[in-house]
Amino acid sequence: MKEKKIRKFTSKMQASVLLVFCVVIVIFVVLIGRLIYLTNKDGDRYAKRVLSQQTYVSNVVPFKRGDIIDRKGTVLARSEKVYNLVLDPKQILEKVKVEEEEVQKYKEPTIQALVECFGANREEIIDLLNEKKEKRYYILQKELSYEKVDSYNEYVNKLKEDKDGVGNNIKGIWFEEEYVRRYPLNTVASDIIGFTSKGNVGNWGIEEYYNEELNGSNGREYGYFDSQLKLERTVKPAKNGNTIVSTIDANVQDMIEKEIKKYNKDVGSKNTAVLVMNPQNGEILAMASNPSYDLNNPRDLDKFYSKSEIADMNEEEKLKLLNEIWRNFTISDAYEPGSTFKPFTMAGSFEEAVLNGSETYYCDGHEEVLGVTINCSKRTGHGQITLEEAMMFSCNDALMQIAKKAGKNTFSKYQEIFGFGKKTGIDLPGETTGLIFSKEKLNPIELATSSFGQGEAVTMVQMASAFSSLINGGSYYQPHVVKQIQNESGAIVNNIEGTLVKETISKKTSDILKEYMYQTVENGTAKGAQVSGYEIGGKTGTAETIPRGNDKYLVSFLGFAPVENPTMVIYVIVEEPNVEFQADSSIATKMASRIMEKILPFLNIYPTKEKSEEDNNVESHENVVEEETTEE
Repeated sequence: MKEKKIRKFTSKMQASVLLVFCVVIVIFVVLIGRLIYLTNKDGDRYAKRVLSQQTYVSNVVPFKRGDIIDRKGTVLARSEKVYNLVLDPKQILEKVKVEEEEVQKYKEPTIQALVECFGANREEIIDLLNEKKEKRYYILQKELSYEKVDSYNEYVNKLKEDKDGVGNNIKGIWFEEEYVRRYPLNTVASDIIGFTSKGNVGNWGIEEYYNEELNGSNGREYGYFDSQLKLERTVKPAKNGNTIVSTIDANVQDMIEKEIKKYNKDVGSKNTAVLVMNPQNGEILAMASNPSYDLNNPRDLDKFYSKSEIADMNEEEKLKLLNEIWRNFTISDAYEPGSTFKPFTMAGSFEEAVLNGSETYYCDGHEEVLGVTINCSKRTGHGQITLEEAMMFSCNDALMQIAKKAGKNTFSKYQEIFGFGKKTGIDLPGETTGLIFSKEKLNPIELATSSFGQGEAVTMVQMASAFSSLINGGSYYQPHVVKQIQNESGAIVNNIEGTLVKETISKKTSDILKEYMYQTVENGTAKGAQVSGYEIGGKTGTAETIPRGNDKYLVSFLGFAPVENPTMVIYVIVEEPNVEFQADSSIATKMASRIMEKILPFLNIYPTKEKSEEDNNVESHENVVEEETTEE
């Protein structure tokens, strides 16, 4: 038997294999090197060339504007997600091959879906598709609810499950998300909240002042359709806006607005306004004036004018009227305060030791100043009265004597200390400064009339803020309508506590004035402001409007409760009430009483004195009528 020869793996063969292996490794290294080189140098160019053959989408992911809520969590403004129904006419009309024949496979199922799910008119849709056949984007319906969109999705999914799979042929319909601003309480707090216009732009109120806090930033969805029409995408999420927690109490706000509406329905006035605030920290609890407007439809004039009147207006006239409606009287309009200014005249004189409280004055019904007769509120005169009685019965004569003794330097100094003639800095747009006489122009006649609130112009928020310092021991807090800013998770971004701006008067002076104003409500011109069981303090005001001599007046009441440690200031103004005799401060005091009776329990202020027979018939009091006088 012939032996089988065994072949050996010689050194030459080993060398050949090693050479081949080395060549392969070298080639592989070269390829990797070339790939790295191309990636670094021309990677973007090649990527663009590949991606240019794909179909891109780039959609905005809208942010949600933050809510505005009241101090107890009641929603005053919120943004609700809605959906725009968008069509892609070109895709709907696209022809595809079916059994070697090109047909519009998607047209009929898609039209049927639009008709059944969204109530579209078939003929109108066909006309629209033909008209927009080259378009890839057309909004058919706006602001659809989630329920509507969900119903459509269920419809499509059900058709997809059918044996013929018609649902798969519904193409060119998609939904674009956006947010719309809603105001659940409609007209409540319209002066404070404001509204938004297109693009999340705040107009008036908190919406405007805190616009940047309320707004977030849009996200974006990037992607492309691959060859199987699957969407490959990347989403950069939107950042939602912050929530604004206001100082407003929605219940109190609603109550004062209802009282204003009732008064204007029963009696009527040029304007009626109410402001309620906490004197211990400057928080505005409620503010309103007429007319209020629907925040969900702020440009609607139908409520205020007839259709024929609106038809006769041009756009400029409409805008002017709308701005008057949107305007917040409590911060934007200045007026003569009348006798509600008298406590400030007294306060400065006490602080400068011009008064000590033991003074008495003789009122003969007028004062002669440089040959000009300036009348008292009681033309026949009050006779000999104490300083407290001068406040209680609103004696102009006594106040003119006080101001004369104090002098214009002291009077002007305390006008500045109390913030008259300049903005308070409240966190709302549109605040005005008012107007006072400068020290140089505060001549004897101007000094005399200014002492009882005639000749100077103030705003409600100025008066309420300064008055708060009169009755809280002398601390002037900056008024504000927002107490907290939260992010979308509820975490506190900014806690806005009461900002102490300055000290205006001493506690001693404050205590004296509180007692004087308590007696004014108990036994003086402000009896109509009494609330059974409560200790109320305050001052009435009756100011003749300009031009003088037309028998038109602005009546007011500026008060507080409880007297011992005030936690509420209320300011009521009725401008030119529709009554025969307008110079009647009881119009304001009675309205203040009705409001306080309702809101005090909501503010955790409870009765502190026993009800008396007199308390049970508060309106039986004979109101002492003030009549501010003009120069003669």
